[in-house]
Amino acid sequence: MNARVDEGRGPLYRLYSRRLRRRLDPATMPRHVAMMIDGNRRWARQLGLATPAHGHRAGAAKMREFLEWCDDLGIPVVSLYLLSSDNVTKRDSQEIEDLIEIIAELADSLSHARNWRVKHVGRTDLLPPPLARVLAEAEERTRDNTGLHVNLAVGYGGRAEIVDAVRSIIAQHEASGGRLEDLAAHLTPEMIGEHLYTGGQPDPDLVIRTSGEQRLSDFLLWQSAHSEFYFVEALGPDLREVDFLRAIRDYADRDRRFGR
Repeated sequence: MNARVDEGRGPLYRLYSRRLRRRLDPATMPRHVAMMIDGNRRWARQLGLATPAHGHRAGAAKMREFLEWCDDLGIPVVSLYLLSSDNVTKRDSQEIEDLIEIIAELADSLSHARNWRVKHVGRTDLLPPPLARVLAEAEERTRDNTGLHVNLAVGYGGRAEIVDAVRSIIAQHEASGGRLEDLAAHLTPEMIGEHLYTGGQPDPDLVIRTSGEQRLSDFLLWQSAHSEFYFVEALGPDLREVDFLRAIRDYADRDRRFGR
């Protein structure tokens, strides 16, 4: 591909983007795309920026752009992995403080964007009260919106989500006077799915991760059992629309077997 196209600028890039978009078939579009934005710190370091916060802020801006790309293609659900439960406790405290502020700004911004519906997925008790409040307000503000459904995975862990789902099932069963023996006999994957943070939503058809890393990192473990994966070499803030469109094209060309 011409270097000018790879730079993501100029008329050749725009022409190539339009060509990719025209060739996509709405019938083969994913219903749910999950995005693992990765490489923000590396991006900031490579540019010689003072702190990782510069990379996280650029990554947040890219996620807003990414959601617009998805919305423009008519994809109904997008999940963004913004902060894992491990990150809350294991990273440098100043970096986490900066990241929490950036996530709060992003959540508030998204709650005023288009007709999007914002939902927090993750453990609220792990988050500082100001961030938990912003996420709750964003969710409440957009509750009746009918456009793109945006899941913000903040303070999120896939294994913890499964534990929370099982606990919810047990509590509901006990509240109705049922016996644990009966629950054990009738527990199904579908029942667990209904009690996940994303209960009622389609499972992700496509999971995208930037920065060339090829691992799940505890993201949507249950839901991604039959997902397709696409790994992009670009660092998070450098992701281009053509990278995204190529991922959608690649997804459409795959023969999905769903474990068969």
